[in-house]
Amino acid sequence: MLQRQAMLRGWSPNTTVSYRRDLLDAQAFMADRKGSLFDADKDDVMRYLASLSRRGMKESTIRRRRSALSTWFGFLQEEGFREDHPARNLPAQRPTRALPKLLSETEVEALLQAPDVAIPIGLRDRCMLEILYATGLRVSELVGLQLACVDMAAGLVRVIGKGNKERLVPFGEEAGIWLQRWLTQRSSLVSRPSSHLFPGRGGKVMTRQNFWQRIKLCARQAGLRQLPSPHTLRHAFATHLLNHGADLRAVQMLLGHANISTTEIYTHVSRARLHDVVNKAHPLGR
Repeated sequence: MLQRQAMLRGWSPNTTVSYRRDLLDAQAFMADRKGSLFDADKDDVMRYLASLSRRGMKESTIRRRRSALSTWFGFLQEEGFREDHPARNLPAQRPTRALPKLLSETEVEALLQAPDVAIPIGLRDRCMLEILYATGLRVSELVGLQLACVDMAAGLVRVIGKGNKERLVPFGEEAGIWLQRWLTQRSSLVSRPSSHLFPGRGGKVMTRQNFWQRIKLCARQAGLRQLPSPHTLRHAFATHLLNHGADLRAVQMLLGHANISTTEIYTHVSRARLHDVVNKAHPLGR
């Protein structure tokens, strides 16, 4: 079922894996109560969702699990296995939009300078961090970049984002310099042919988790107070652009957001920064 839905809806592999994990968790919950996902009713679904809150799950995770259940019961209904849809018309879950963790421009500079560029793996890490901050790519998009997707002459990368949507994202001169350095020394780290721009050791495909470990290492070396999340440089990219006067629609296109409301959270971050400036600098700010 999931493979079929993934193909029809253009899900990314990560979304498909997450939905599968969500449905297995729901099935385990139902099995503990001598039931199953095939015959669960609306009360069963409500009890399961309530259990997620008691387990302290984030609201975004609970929303995704509601979506996974809706997809599952929709499939059963379409295939004629059941007439009702117990995950439809559930009480609305009020979303809360947490502001993303943000690094200052000084902290970003410290993070970028942390890798030891005298060794190939350090040069690769520096280039990856530079590209992340210069383009606002998702980490999954970065590790999946192919050599053929880079146009050095035009200063562009071709990205396949969520829903298999393609977008062209420009990168600046500084990122281009580090990218050129990496391309000239890439063969010293890659011992076998690889089509990926940033492969791991031995030419293997780097995972998001692998790169997340590299980011944490760089953050510690940079002496950052808090470890950044995998999306920290994406958040910094968007917020710093808006702080310097970039158009919100342009930032939406660069980030690959389908809906501009997703991008608007960065305007709240910018406002929060302005409030912080006033509170610190104004004589009556405090």
